[in-house]
Amino acid sequence: MSSFAYPWLVADVGGTNARFGLVTSPGARPSHVAVLAGAEHRGLPEAVAAYLADHAGGARPGAACLALAGPVDGDRYALTNLPWSGSARDLGLPEVALLNDFEALAVSLPHLEGDDLAPLGGPAPSYGVKAVLGPGTGLGVAGLVPVDGGWVPVPGEGGHVTLPVQDERELEVLRALRAARTPRDTRPAGGPGSQVVAEHVLSGPGLVRLHRALAQVRGVPPVEDTASGIVSRADDGLCAETVEVFCGLLGSFAGDVALTLGARGGVYLGGGVLPRIAERVRTGPFRARFAANPDMAEYLSAIATSLIVAPQPALTGAAAWLAHLASRANRT
Repeated sequence: MSSFAYPWLVADVGGTNARFGLVTSPGARPSHVAVLAGAEHRGLPEAVAAYLADHAGGARPGAACLALAGPVDGDRYALTNLPWSGSARDLGLPEVALLNDFEALAVSLPHLEGDDLAPLGGPAPSYGVKAVLGPGTGLGVAGLVPVDGGWVPVPGEGGHVTLPVQDERELEVLRALRAARTPRDTRPAGGPGSQVVAEHVLSGPGLVRLHRALAQVRGVPPVEDTASGIVSRADDGLCAETVEVFCGLLGSFAGDVALTLGARGGVYLGGGVLPRIAERVRTGPFRARFAANPDMAEYLSAIATSLIVAPQPALTGAAAWLAHLASRANRT
């Protein structure tokens, strides 16, 4: 099979679900899209094999690009919120590229337009460094840098920085969170140096932790015990307050990312949580908190913020990255 022969396999593998699709011709959007539950498969090779057999008619891809929710080092990967790790060579495909999932989302940004995006404030997006971030099972962050008429994605693990609290209510919530044992913290709960990182709150599981901590601060029992339940009651009482605090913290975090990357080309929000509370993100404290930096408010106010509402943007990014690699291979 020749290098980069069609069809191409593209995937977006998160901590909960793995989304797969096929690109069957140059410039085509991913088709045969299917979502597989990660917990139902032993590892990535098994999930790929199941997709190809059950949803792609036994197709034999000539190339693949897999976007993975965790650090990627060359041809090796380790998912952050799913016990899958290994090498791209384990897949047995002719050409395999691995990207961090938000790296792929960053690559998709120049290909998103019109109804793919919902404005969240600021001017229209401009040319320049772009940032993308978003809560799902974890909290992803990446950048996209313009260079030589193209773009270079910059992956990172920015979701693991310290939670950016500001007001007294958030400080009380932080104290409650620190008093509880955080998921990956082996130190004594609330002890010296005990840290609450952004992902512990700004994610689907984090929304539940935030709700419980806020209930503790208010001296009432939690109303819901799942992120879906909280989102479904986002206009009601404690759930509404939980979503409000969530959006405010997300705004501060997004502003910090914009400053760190110099993202004057726009900040884009992705992930699986936000499209379900899109109106609350648009009308809540997100944008005000995004620009509420005492030294850089004018800088941040000039940066566009947008919500990605396209159905499978990371698959679009994976396909675009394969097209880039194929073009480069043809030039050499």
